[in-house]
Amino acid sequence: MTAIAIGPEARRRLSARRTAEIVAEELRRQILDGELADGDLLPRQDILVERFRVSLVSLREALRILETQGLVSVRRGNRGGAVVHAPAKSSAAYMLGLVLQSDSVALTDLGLALQELEPSCAALAAQRADRAETVVPELVKLNDLAAEHLDDGSRFTDIGRRFHHELARGCGNHTMAVVMGSLEALWTSHERQWAEQSTAQGEYPSLAERRAAHAAHVKLTQAIEAGDAERARRLAARHVGDTQTYVVADDPDQRIQALPAQVISGRRR
Repeated sequence: MTAIAIGPEARRRLSARRTAEIVAEELRRQILDGELADGDLLPRQDILVERFRVSLVSLREALRILETQGLVSVRRGNRGGAVVHAPAKSSAAYMLGLVLQSDSVALTDLGLALQELEPSCAALAAQRADRAETVVPELVKLNDLAAEHLDDGSRFTDIGRRFHHELARGCGNHTMAVVMGSLEALWTSHERQWAEQSTAQGEYPSLAERRAAHAAHVKLTQAIEAGDAERARRLAARHVGDTQTYVVADDPDQRIQALPAQVISGRRR
């Protein structure tokens, strides 16, 4: 086998890259461990250079690594600096969306995953001993809010999606909550687009259909409050399947489209 010669310049670039990865790894650890909180501003670059004893080139490469991972936002110009972003489910949803979009996955495929997983979340929430204090109050509050906005399709949809997010978050299993949070956020981005488009075209579901969806949320909340896990599972499965038909009705073959994390979450960083 013929050896590949690496010149001095290439060695310097490799060395700088390895140094940048070490710096990025340490800053990443501080973010994940909470030593650097969401919204914190990193010290100036000259201070970081001195602290890590690295070159400015290596430091900037480290910041670029973290920026691509969504853990910092580098601001340029006179007010430059790097803002810390704690990992968020919306960011995970965006990366998941990119993977699924690159594979040309149908939206119905995502829908089927939710039909399988969300009923499990509902059952787990119903089994929680502390559900009356942790899960039910937020679901009831969202149901009451939805009842006040039955005449506003877009608002009603947003509240309904918040209900599903809370249901996933309330399952009590952190891994399931993170996974479901990502799937829910990805679905929400598509449902929000559907709601805006159907409202603009005057094709949003009727008031009677909205009341039926609201009633399904109320019954599901009551099953969770009563601790009836199997009923909660059945109600969730039926409701998720029913509501998904609206989103995919006009284009059953539509593909998943990844949206930036701030659009999915409804926040702008």
